[in-house]
Amino acid sequence: MWPSLISKAKEGGIDVIQTYVFWNLHEPQPGQYDFSGRRDIVAFIKQIQAQGLYACLRIGPYIEAEWTYGGFPFWLHDVPGIVYRSDNEPFKIENEYQNKEKSFGEKGPRYVLWASKMAVELETGVPWIMCKQDDAPDPIINTCNGRTCGETFKGPNSPNKPSIWTENWTSFYQVYGENAKYRSAEEMAYQVALFIARKNGTYINYYMYHGGTNFGRSAAEFMITGYYDQAPLDEYGLISQPKWGHFKELHAAVKLCSENILSTFPTMHSLGPLQEAYVYSGDSETKCSALLVNTDHSYKNITVQFRNLTYQLPPKSISILPDCKTVVFNTAKVSTQFNTRTPTTVFKFDRAEKWEQFHEVIPRFDATTVRSQTLLEQTNTTKDVSDYLWYTASLEMESEEQQVKLSVKSLGHVLHAFVNGHLVGYGHGQFRKTSFLVESTVSLNKGKNEISFLSATVGLPDSGAFLEHRSLGVRSVMIQNDNRGLKNFTDFSWGYQVGLLGEKLQIYSSEHTKSVNWSRLGSSKQQLTWYKSIFNAPKGDDPVTLNLGSMGKGEAWVNGQSIGRFWLSFHTPQGVPSQTWYNVPRSFLKPKDNVLVLFEEEIGNPLGITIDTISITKVCAHVTNSNPPLVNSWRKHGRIRPKVQLSCPPKRKISKILFASFGNPIGDCDDYDIGLCHSSNSKAIVEKACLGKSKCTIAYSSKKFGGDPCPGISKSLLVDVQCK
Repeated sequence: MWPSLISKAKEGGIDVIQTYVFWNLHEPQPGQYDFSGRRDIVAFIKQIQAQGLYACLRIGPYIEAEWTYGGFPFWLHDVPGIVYRSDNEPFKIENEYQNKEKSFGEKGPRYVLWASKMAVELETGVPWIMCKQDDAPDPIINTCNGRTCGETFKGPNSPNKPSIWTENWTSFYQVYGENAKYRSAEEMAYQVALFIARKNGTYINYYMYHGGTNFGRSAAEFMITGYYDQAPLDEYGLISQPKWGHFKELHAAVKLCSENILSTFPTMHSLGPLQEAYVYSGDSETKCSALLVNTDHSYKNITVQFRNLTYQLPPKSISILPDCKTVVFNTAKVSTQFNTRTPTTVFKFDRAEKWEQFHEVIPRFDATTVRSQTLLEQTNTTKDVSDYLWYTASLEMESEEQQVKLSVKSLGHVLHAFVNGHLVGYGHGQFRKTSFLVESTVSLNKGKNEISFLSATVGLPDSGAFLEHRSLGVRSVMIQNDNRGLKNFTDFSWGYQVGLLGEKLQIYSSEHTKSVNWSRLGSSKQQLTWYKSIFNAPKGDDPVTLNLGSMGKGEAWVNGQSIGRFWLSFHTPQGVPSQTWYNVPRSFLKPKDNVLVLFEEEIGNPLGITIDTISITKVCAHVTNSNPPLVNSWRKHGRIRPKVQLSCPPKRKISKILFASFGNPIGDCDDYDIGLCHSSNSKAIVEKACLGKSKCTIAYSSKKFGGDPCPGISKSLLVDVQCK
């Protein structure tokens, strides 16, 4: 996918590709390095170079990034005497350190100085940056991360350093149990232009321009598998409009001004109480560019005078004037199209004969080989080779069957409690509140009773000071009955099994799938079940996704490659899953007989799973007379009327006009209707111009639509079409 993603970024006006280096991918065990396949960072950077772009390498090795353990390999935890992110000999490099610097006392600032000195002495010949580090020593460049660096950035800490914004968040990371956080293209464009104007910004990085997928177990605690799906290039690499197009216009407009911006510092002129102009002209009036800023958040346009001309500035917007006269771009006016992404089901796993199943074995205390007289911390026991750790114990009851109250405290993230092979309790934590209590009334038999707790992590924490001391797993076990009162079983003889039997045997891989006896799918469902099926790759080249809406919680593999964790049962406040569709890259697939394996912790229904393809099925545009034309039109022809420009994805054409209105249509591309003013031939005009074409252009013009349908009323043109 790399060449295509880089090419789309370049087409969108991007000059630099910024990326992390993931230490735990490249050195999973001490001295064992892996730069193969999608870990080949040198090949990735060469792809960037081949397309004429620059690279910004954020080496970490601590990266945070919503990546498990912040990018640290877990073996680092066992290095004697180590204190992460501190002036500590066993551990020394950094990222976004200022947030936690005070936690380390005097060792924090010393560590910053050491890291800076080490980096500079490598003599790489390129500048070094420290994100969110206001006290970065010379010549290290301090940079800003966040949504509003045009307002909050304190600026470079030295006059010889440029003003850099390393993370302009295009949405925000999403965790299980929460909704996606959207950020509009208009608001982001405003902040970019404001950073250039107010902070003399010379570098703005979109975090993320493409986020992709947290395959396998790479996501940090409670992070969903998809990452920044609302970015200009979505999780599948598809162009997401209007963000991609609006940013492309912004970039083109800024680059029309770049010579003037780079040759002089701006002069600021007040245009009103909350309005200002930043003018780049130096000594020459013939070379002049300006940014007109309106910081007023009210709902009405503001009229300003600039150089004897009148301009309308929408609320919280910035107009860009490459020649100090003509507005070629306004951050609040979207002239590019919107698009709609739709899943299409191509294969259903809806018959029992399509499935085989294998029930995970619940271990007994006698079968375990790892023993302790107390409850062990989970990650230090598993060494992060699995999400799962079994805690087992045997209890001898001398009296007849009795009811007792079982209380299990866990530090995270999920717990399944079994007594004598039967599920008696379940619980889970949530993001930034990982600990929880599972309480249940259970029946204990006379004689031996088998206690088995399956504790599961959902990624490791990725941030915070003293990460090496963070604890997960079962913390305490209490049993209370009426006769003997409360008894603490925390310090007791416990047996442990790291991981699942199916994981140990690698039954998710084609080579080892026959390591267990699979059975036909039964009518009754139970917890801790592996499911297996076969499917053929969908035809075409649309992205492929797995709809797991009928499942509970677990992990999925295709041809032995983990496509990530799923958790459909953990709902948002609106009662829906945080993520339903899971990305299956076509490079993971064979033409036929692809093996799908899932491990289901809860009780899911594999008959409801489908293979879907993802495509852009609709495009829409909405322009008014005040919309600037696309920047390239101004560059070639000077000021012209705005146009609706629609373009379907490759290999698709406009098959149907869903809506068209020249007049005052109500709403926007998300929700629209005909207003009081409407040209009755709108749809016919658009059909003639667009049907059967891969792209089309309709000018905003009363003449085009046979005359003005409502003289004296402000009009717009809204068109929504289907691509097929």
